[in-house]
Amino acid sequence: MLLVAAGFALAPSLFAPVDPLTGVPADKLQGPSAAHWFGTDNLGRDVYTRVVHGAGLSLTATLLAVGIALVVGSLVGLLAGSLGGAVDAALMRVVDVLLSIPALLLSLALVTALGFGTVNVAIAVGVSLVANFARVMRSEVLRVRRLPYVEAAFASGVRAPAVLVRHVLRNAYRPVAALAAVEFGMAVLAVSSLSFLGFGAVPPTPEWGSLVSEGRNYLATAWWMTTLPGLVIVAVVLSAHRLGRTIEGTRTR
Repeated sequence: MLLVAAGFALAPSLFAPVDPLTGVPADKLQGPSAAHWFGTDNLGRDVYTRVVHGAGLSLTATLLAVGIALVVGSLVGLLAGSLGGAVDAALMRVVDVLLSIPALLLSLALVTALGFGTVNVAIAVGVSLVANFARVMRSEVLRVRRLPYVEAAFASGVRAPAVLVRHVLRNAYRPVAALAAVEFGMAVLAVSSLSFLGFGAVPPTPEWGSLVSEGRNYLATAWWMTTLPGLVIVAVVLSAHRLGRTIEGTRTR
């Protein structure tokens, strides 16, 4: 499922050559069929085509959000776990404050301050996920730092930054990688939620969240407009979560 979604994002015209912005009024609100796999919307546009072309913006925003959270959170966790003392206490208090605020609420507050747009949505979601990466990285750094080969590297006179990069970071990344896969799914959900609320790309540009939002006024007569794009989001989220669990399971074995 993740490979299919990646294919949608990288080569949408290969999977859906029809223009996602052009509709045929005579074909509006048609149910799923061989001609229109996901049916058509209220303007006669093919819903499957719009889902395929919407994958680019949705997944790009998700990757940007996870990248921001991964880099910033890992750096915070690495500094907190390696320096300890007052630096650790100060950074962890900031992390605790971030964790005390629901991620979606924090994202909503940030995107309201930053303004509308896919990039701003990605930044807001990324900041809301920083605390999770910071805590996991810090715990792994504290674990790895106590291992004999790290202590031997410090005792032999190797500079601290080199030890952190060569030994600590290289042996602490796998739980963070597993978390990144899990958080990728949650980021898809968060980005789609903000897009559903109207903070994403300007219509008629398709995004997964906005596609679900467009169909909510037609649930009684055209359930496919909301249900089928929603099922695509659910499938991607569950697939990413499964991938993260698989990575984590491989590490523990």
